[in-house]
Amino acid sequence: MRSRLLSAALFACAALLVTGLLAAPGPAAAQSQAGRVQRIAGQLDAGEIDAYLLRALLPGDRLTVSMRSTSGNLDPAIGIVDTSAPIDELIARYRAEIQRLLAESAEVAPALNDLRGRYFLAWDDDAGVGYAAALEYVVPAAGDYALVAAGSLSALGRATAGEYELVIGLNGPDVREGTVAPTGAPIAEPLPISAYPTPAVEESTGALGAETPVVNVRLADLDAGETLFVYAEATAGNLRPSVILRDFGGKALEAGNLGGQEPQATLAYTPTDPAAGFSLDVRAAALADGTPSAGDYRLLVGVNAPEVLSGQAQPQGDKVIAAPTEVRAGLQIHRISEVDSQNENYTVLGSLRMDWVDPRLAFSPDACGCPVKLYNEKEFDRFLAEVQSRWPDFSFFNQLGNRWVKTRAAAIWPDGRVRYAESFSATFQADFDFQKYPFDVQTFPIYLDMLYPAYMYTLVDLPGYSGIDPEHGEDEFIIAALTTAVSAAAPSAADSPVTRMTFSFSAPRHLNYYVLQVFVPIVLIILISWFTFFLRDYSRRIEAAAANILLFIAFNFSLADNYPRLGYITFLDAVMSVTFVVNVLVLLYNVQLKRLENRGQSQRAERIDTILDWAYPLSYVMLVGLIFLLFF
Repeated sequence: MRSRLLSAALFACAALLVTGLLAAPGPAAAQSQAGRVQRIAGQLDAGEIDAYLLRALLPGDRLTVSMRSTSGNLDPAIGIVDTSAPIDELIARYRAEIQRLLAESAEVAPALNDLRGRYFLAWDDDAGVGYAAALEYVVPAAGDYALVAAGSLSALGRATAGEYELVIGLNGPDVREGTVAPTGAPIAEPLPISAYPTPAVEESTGALGAETPVVNVRLADLDAGETLFVYAEATAGNLRPSVILRDFGGKALEAGNLGGQEPQATLAYTPTDPAAGFSLDVRAAALADGTPSAGDYRLLVGVNAPEVLSGQAQPQGDKVIAAPTEVRAGLQIHRISEVDSQNENYTVLGSLRMDWVDPRLAFSPDACGCPVKLYNEKEFDRFLAEVQSRWPDFSFFNQLGNRWVKTRAAAIWPDGRVRYAESFSATFQADFDFQKYPFDVQTFPIYLDMLYPAYMYTLVDLPGYSGIDPEHGEDEFIIAALTTAVSAAAPSAADSPVTRMTFSFSAPRHLNYYVLQVFVPIVLIILISWFTFFLRDYSRRIEAAAANILLFIAFNFSLADNYPRLGYITFLDAVMSVTFVVNVLVLLYNVQLKRLENRGQSQRAERIDTILDWAYPLSYVMLVGLIFLLFF
């Protein structure tokens, strides 16, 4: 009996052991990892790729990843790759394939999807909320994997960039909605990509001399550890260039050829911290005898490109020289309500538009559910807050009094394009030249000045926008087309030159008024004076000449209010003065003839009068002709 109980107990233990062995997980499942969640914040410039290493994943591990944009217009895209090949090599091949695809393929989007399918074990673009990317991947074999994060549409010509958030889940809750809290040990670690950034070289030319002894070149921001290389050489004249690298505060960090011993200057500098706001002075050094050098120069500036120091490097890669933001500006004049010739000003109702691109303002359309952000007059303070009050603010240099802004609006597009528009009325000062009045042609300028220095914002013409409405309402002048010109203006508050755009139009006067109201009366006055020459009663001629002078004086007074008050003589002033003098001389001439008659010298008076009957009008015409030659 006891042996039976023992046998039964042994059988039960064996059964339990077999059951336990059958129920135990296999080798892969036995190594399954506990659920973890990790959040990673990062930033991508246009065309940049970030990679993260996923260590020691096991077969059957479930990986869920979401990536969303948190700033800028970044359109996230993610992919999983194995690490059988170095990530640098994989990224380099992928970039080369994209360039070939863009150059050769007519249908880029399908070909790009095929390319991603060949390079990635799994990838996604827009499976998340809005433009967010999300994917799930079950690990097929044990080993290390890499997670690649990039901007989706950069390869298709839409440069997207900005900050992002990655949420990675391993064998835990699904993180594709992006709302799961981090838990457990980190899953991913940054994987350096030495192939990025690639070397960048940029070339610039200019001239140095007595008027421009130094040129300041603003540089793009540098990352810590990147090396800046500079090469400057003279290409004409006796120039001996020197270069000085300065930080954001103007402190000199490095220099080359300060003494001007060589026709070339070089320097290299590696910042230990991120470098923003650096600039480069290119100077004309003095010659051995102390006289300043002058001539043309060629400047090469490169990052991570030591071949720059040889002067043989070719421009490539990203921007190294920080170009100012280009602001396209245009002006439309709808109405010219008044031209005040005496005070030399005019009032217009116009519209101003400015377009520029600021990558810092780029955004993802899914962030606001809108293709463009619009700001009207009441929301303009919100626009200033969004751009952090850094926008190409301006003033009209020759504006008198207030500029009354009727309406204004702003718009920001996802790629960072910005547009500002306003409708306004203002009075502008003009420097009229009346010497040829009323045959003068006046220039009506409007000077638009940037408030920020030219190295930050520079103005260019907005094609097809500027013009004058044909129904402008000005009746005194014949308005011509509006022209634009860009130049440098006086230094700004920061003692740096600002950009000025001059909108102007030239306008001659309508002459109908002056012909009918001025020149026809002058001719009639002269004719009346001349017709008296055919009277033989000198007393009557004296009375008529005196009356003619009084008529001319009254006529002159009637025109005085329309004359601009000037410190110089105009063409019309000269004509009026000559006409007055001639009429006075005619009166004196008739008095002299009367005296000759009273002395019994009537025949002599008649002989003189016969000559002057025709000499008088010819003399007047000759005098007016001489005045015309003097003024024109």
